[in-house]
Amino acid sequence: MSLPARLAVVALALSLPLSAGRARAADTVVKIGAALSLTGPAAVYGASQKAGVQAALDEVNKSGHLKGVKLAVVFEDDGSTKEQGIAVFQRFINKDKVAAIIGPTLSNTATAADPLAHAAKVPVVAVSNTAPKGITDIGDYIWRVSLTEGQVIPGALKRLQNKLHFKKAAVLYGNDDAFTQAGFAVMKAALEASGTAIAGTQTFAKPDRDYNAQLTALKALAPDILLVSALADNAAGIVTQARQLGWNVPIVGGNGFNSPALIKNAGPAAEGVYVGTAWNKVSAEAANQAFLKLMRERNVDPDQFCAQAYTGVLVIAEAIKQSGNKSGRDDIRAGFAKVKALATPLGRFSFLPNRDGDHEPALQWVKDGKFQIVP
Repeated sequence: MSLPARLAVVALALSLPLSAGRARAADTVVKIGAALSLTGPAAVYGASQKAGVQAALDEVNKSGHLKGVKLAVVFEDDGSTKEQGIAVFQRFINKDKVAAIIGPTLSNTATAADPLAHAAKVPVVAVSNTAPKGITDIGDYIWRVSLTEGQVIPGALKRLQNKLHFKKAAVLYGNDDAFTQAGFAVMKAALEASGTAIAGTQTFAKPDRDYNAQLTALKALAPDILLVSALADNAAGIVTQARQLGWNVPIVGGNGFNSPALIKNAGPAAEGVYVGTAWNKVSAEAANQAFLKLMRERNVDPDQFCAQAYTGVLVIAEAIKQSGNKSGRDDIRAGFAKVKALATPLGRFSFLPNRDGDHEPALQWVKDGKFQIVP
């Protein structure tokens, strides 16, 4: 081999590790932990959330929005329980060394797991925790994309009262879950503020499947409307059994009703059910239309939980950008405070001073076998 040829081989050999080194230095991988309910009573929400997180992460990485930064996600099943949620957060914090956490799915789980992240100074983005109290109150590392029941239910009820002119209501709620208990408190306060008489209140627990006794007792009071704070698994049974009893009063659900699983499991009984929502599916905003197109390409029919999880990733990406592409835990937390009017499927998103999300809610109902925005 001639000298020029040998020099060329040496030069090529030397250039390869240098180029590889530059590539490695250029792409900082930021790990996000996603604690979602993939099993248990909230699994109908978790599967949708997982699809939203993965889609957003792929889009952010593909877009080059974060120069020299790539996002990666570690999915874990929180099992819809406090105990499993705590174990997942411990792995995220101590083993996976994630920069931020999305989840867990349920407020009940969040009240137990989020304090671990706050103590370890790991920022958390709640994408479906809607209990008004006990989430962001944990501390300044806890931020929330999902609107609280207090931000959605009063406005939804006001619109419905103008539409339906109800004067007397009955309320049924789950008494063994932070979310359903908080939903009841908001419903009760909103009814009282509107001057609506509360004819009666009944409770149930998550393992229950027979609600006939509670529904029969409430029906006998002849209310104009029934408000229900329940997870989707219970909600479908409640709606179905109410209609089987011949009780055709309008039903209004809390955030737990915002899942296609309600329609799938309740069938025709779900027709006419109302629920306030954090996501206006028919919004013509460019960010929402792009989200819908992307999910169709992935053969996913998105719901509110998918849109909120997708937005959670966008918010983390924006926080990193606002921090000058720094991706430390404190950098991301500081970046959250600078997220203003971010274009998302939920609308123009910002954080309130208490770290709750801020955007416009909507009111939907089940019509022709699907959720539609109430005109």
